[in-house]
Formats: sequence, structure tokens, C-alpha cells
Amino acid sequence: MTYWAIFVGGGLGSLARFGMSKLIHNPLQGIHPLGTLAANLASTVLLGVLLYWLQPRGGLAPGWKFFWATGFCGGFSTFSTFSFETAELLRSGHWAWAALNALGSMALGVLVVLALSRVPLR
Repeated sequence: MTYWAIFVGGGLGSLARFGMSKLIHNPLQGIHPLGTLAANLASTVLLGVLLYWLQPRGGLAPGWKFFWATGFCGGFSTFSTFSFETAELLRSGHWAWAALNALGSMALGVLVVLALSRVPLR
């Protein structure tokens, strides 16, 4: 049953990522970094809520954890697409967009996790 939960969740997450990329305005021809950024951040928020808020309170059964965390969030977020789009931005001469995409994605993702985990910064 675990494998089915991951399989179905991953498929739905991938469809959600594709849909988000299509919904978000694309200022660069053929490269969709804003849609990927939005999907990655949304997935990070969802994963943080699942692992830092619901799981410790006993609100997430093991089957649903695999569906949402491993399956859906794994399919919804994508490091490979982020890497490809950043490389394509560099190849096409959009250096500022590439830097903003790389630094913004990493910084925002880490800040989201820190905020949801309530980890104090030292």
C-alpha cells in the first residue's frame, strides 16, 4: 500500500507542478523559472506543515505521510527542473534572472523551513 500511496501522490504532485507552471506568467520565452519557484516553495510549505505541525500532533497516518510527503511533495517540487532552467537562463544570457532564480529559490526555501520549524537563528 505504501508504494501505491507514493505512486499516486507523486503523479498528482507532478500534475500540480505542471499546472502551476502554466498558470504563472512567463516573462522569458521557453523558460519557466517563476512557475518552478512557486511550485518548489508551495511544496516546501506543504512539507513543512506536514512534518513540523501535523506529524508531531499525531494528525497524519503513516499511509498519508507517504502519499503527501514522499509522493505529492516529491512530485510537486523539482530540483532537476530548477537546475535545468537556471542553466538555460545562463546559456541564453539572462545572468540576472539566473542569479535571482538560484539565490532566491535557495534562500526562500530555507527561510520557509526555518519559519515552519520554529528553529531560532543563532
